[in-house]
Amino acid sequence: MDLSTLPILRQASDSSDKITSPDPYPMDPLLDLESGTNHELSLSKTAPGVWRVPTNTDLCCIYRVPNCLRRISPAAYTPQSVLIGPLHHSLKLKAFKSHGDTTNTKLMDYLNMEEHKKFYLAEFSKRMEGKNTIDGFKRVIEEDEDMIRASYVESTAWIKSREFVEMILHDSVFILEFMLRRFVSGTEKTGDPLIDEPCLAQAINRDLILLENQIPFFILEKLFDPVVTILRSQTFHELTITHFEFQNNKGSEAKFKHFTDMLRRVRVETVPDHAFERCYQPMYKMFNADKLDGGGIKFEVVKDTLSVLVTFDKGVLKIPEFFADDDAEIMIRNIMALEQCHYPYNSHVSDYIMFLDFLIDTEKDVSLLVEKGIITDWLGNHGSVAKMVNKLCLGVLDNGSFYTEIAKNVIDHYGNSCNKSRSILRRVYFSNVWRGTATLVAAFLLLLSLIQAVISIIDVSKE
Repeated sequence: MDLSTLPILRQASDSSDKITSPDPYPMDPLLDLESGTNHELSLSKTAPGVWRVPTNTDLCCIYRVPNCLRRISPAAYTPQSVLIGPLHHSLKLKAFKSHGDTTNTKLMDYLNMEEHKKFYLAEFSKRMEGKNTIDGFKRVIEEDEDMIRASYVESTAWIKSREFVEMILHDSVFILEFMLRRFVSGTEKTGDPLIDEPCLAQAINRDLILLENQIPFFILEKLFDPVVTILRSQTFHELTITHFEFQNNKGSEAKFKHFTDMLRRVRVETVPDHAFERCYQPMYKMFNADKLDGGGIKFEVVKDTLSVLVTFDKGVLKIPEFFADDDAEIMIRNIMALEQCHYPYNSHVSDYIMFLDFLIDTEKDVSLLVEKGIITDWLGNHGSVAKMVNKLCLGVLDNGSFYTEIAKNVIDHYGNSCNKSRSILRRVYFSNVWRGTATLVAAFLLLLSLIQAVISIIDVSKE
């Protein structure tokens, strides 16, 4: 049914996000973030976490991570230092109430970063030599407020219009100022801890890629393209790609909806159009790497850490290189969460990770893939890599895989008795140069012995 034919529903949705005067988004009287007073809420009241139904499918792209994924690894989806956008805006209340409690370092980080946003806003204003630019930013955000709010799956009606505009302004300028400072940072101290302490900068970068911690990219481009063109002679898109070190990659020119979507885009763009068709049957069966290796399957690495294109041809399984480091789990989990919510039938990254999950059961499988160059282990323990990969797909719904047909072909090749025989011959008698040489020498000696025996029999028969 066409939702446009349901005026009542559309009106209900519009009324929660439509700008009116004097305050289009009144704070729920039962929810007072300023005073920290807690009141009992009824389901009829707007509050953090309440869905917007129906959503604008053309704009909605920022989601709350489903609980089936969050419960596996909550920290992978939760900002550790900086809160961006409205989905975690209510955490600021908790942080403000904990002011002075140095035992809760996460909340202290939130407070420090809120103060740092004000510092960055003031510093950015100095860059632009006055407050006219900031006032202009506010006007742009106010004009696009409806579209910004519609980008979130949850209703933001509980945040007052003025508060919402200020939040988007501070968060947006913080992102730009951080990128500009990181771009020119060197070894000299600047007095800015986010620049002087690499561990803090890395923590900010981790938080900026979280699905729930996003601002729609269209408003960042609209605000900053004119500014960055003056400051850096490039677009904000180019500055973003440079900041996250994706320049000169195949997907670096792709358009994206926010930073998490960017991480997915630069990977999905490596998959050629119509490289293979999606099978709407899940990948029910696949053997682990060690077993496949014993059955004659060869493994080759594709030297592209952004690729998610797995291919199989003539017994050779070609798999892109996978970097297993401290940031890999956070990044992949958030990309997969985005695919589960926004791209459930175009989940290239999730399907690639699921394929790896089938290949890896134990530390022995990881060792084999490390030997082949397919996995680069920066965790320092093959068992830790196996555990990480095996947990990545927990809670993920398999709506059918791009690799179902490849898995079927691999299994068919593995089940071929001739392929198994050749594999056994190769592993037992030609696993290395010395063993292969010894095998050939033994075969040659056996042949000589056989010839000698035949000659002896011929001589005896002549007598």
